[in-house]
Amino acid sequence: MTGLEGKKFHIITFGCQMNEHDSETIAGLLLREGCEKAEDPGDADIIVINTCSIRENADKRFFGTLGQLKKQKALKRDFIACVCGCMAQQEHIRTAIRQSYPWVDLVFGTHNIHEFPELLHQVCQARLDFAQKDEQKGNEDLILQGPGSYTLAKHSIRSSKETRIIRVYEDSPRIVEGMPAERLYRHKAFVNIMYGCNNFCTYCIVPYTRGREKSRHPEDILEEVRNLCEDGVREVTLLGQNVNSYRGIPKEASSDEKTWDFTDLIYALDRIGGLERIRFMTSHPKDMSDRLIEAFAKCRSLCGYIHLPVQSGSSRVLKRMNRKYTREHYLELVRKLREAVPDITISTDIIVGFPGETEEDFQETLSLAREVEYDSAFTFLYSPRPGTPAAEYGDQVPEEVKHERFDRLVETMNEISARKNLEYVGRTVKVLADGPGKKGSSTVNGRTDGFKLVDFPGTEDMAGNFIDVKITEGKTFSLKGEPI
Repeated sequence: MTGLEGKKFHIITFGCQMNEHDSETIAGLLLREGCEKAEDPGDADIIVINTCSIRENADKRFFGTLGQLKKQKALKRDFIACVCGCMAQQEHIRTAIRQSYPWVDLVFGTHNIHEFPELLHQVCQARLDFAQKDEQKGNEDLILQGPGSYTLAKHSIRSSKETRIIRVYEDSPRIVEGMPAERLYRHKAFVNIMYGCNNFCTYCIVPYTRGREKSRHPEDILEEVRNLCEDGVREVTLLGQNVNSYRGIPKEASSDEKTWDFTDLIYALDRIGGLERIRFMTSHPKDMSDRLIEAFAKCRSLCGYIHLPVQSGSSRVLKRMNRKYTREHYLELVRKLREAVPDITISTDIIVGFPGETEEDFQETLSLAREVEYDSAFTFLYSPRPGTPAAEYGDQVPEEVKHERFDRLVETMNEISARKNLEYVGRTVKVLADGPGKKGSSTVNGRTDGFKLVDFPGTEDMAGNFIDVKITEGKTFSLKGEPI
């Protein structure tokens, strides 16, 4: 095997927390192979672009970034360009890479991250083998499209004579345990509890790129979190496309042992010593149970914060989106959450301009936002995703209408967020410090239990500690304060 020891790598990540955690795993795998991190992509021997397919803008950013690697490939003979993530799962993206981006050496998907080091070794070995062949034979792409399936396709890579590997599985029932991860923070960590999605919202590509739902065994999750806490982690964020549909089967399940649901897992994690904060992403309203809502009040470490995507305030639009809940049901969930934890903070996702959305539908979204009074919201312009039902709907909303509505929504959300943050002035909050704030400043930032970002004077060695901070200023997207 060709060694990877000493090679420098840089990972570029687009997308959600799931992608961020995948990148942590990819970094862990490379470090285990003896590679070194390069902060500057220009210093890297290996660049991995971890892609996202949720929004059209992510596609544009990816292809723009991919185009920039051409010069690096030309300057550095042994440079390896890799593409992975959700976009790699789509055939039209792989075709575009094959046809227009010949400097890409390796493409792999969301279901075989564990194979990445072996695939890298294959790329390196193929280069050595190819160098020994007669140059008149041109280039060959080795396309591995499933376990045991190999096809050879001729492809010119201009002046280079290298072998490309593409390995993507449509889905996999297997969950690979025990993979390393290079965490961004020593004091907090992402923990996948499940993979995939079964919801098939009509606008969303995720079920096609992440596959069907698969839940990890509860014992494996608990062991991972215990090990993280022993390594200094104080906060974990549980990840899944829909954590509320978690169904974990105990490894040694007897006939009288039931499948664990998400709330069972929360209560078990709450008993782990050293774990002081539990968060989770993302929660689907259709599966939000009264028992989970009750857990917010009963569990000492479950943070008083929830991200509860609504997508639209119109029941008619929600039905077309295949969200499987109504405006009324969603508002009832919010009422129950605030009854259980009066000061709970709530964030959401909202899509503007879904096909067929009328001005009346949009006004319902605005009125719901004002009624719930979200602490923050991720707002998106609807963009058709190839392969999803909504992309084929004939009543697409004109771009200028989408943008005008989007501006009105952002203005409304910013006004609500700023007003709610002003209410914190004079309060003392407990902040888990993450590290230095803006470059050149002498500040530290961190998050409250309710996920409010707080900036305050401090030093780098505060990272990982809980700091009592008196809030002096409430801004639209953050708070400022003084440590006590």
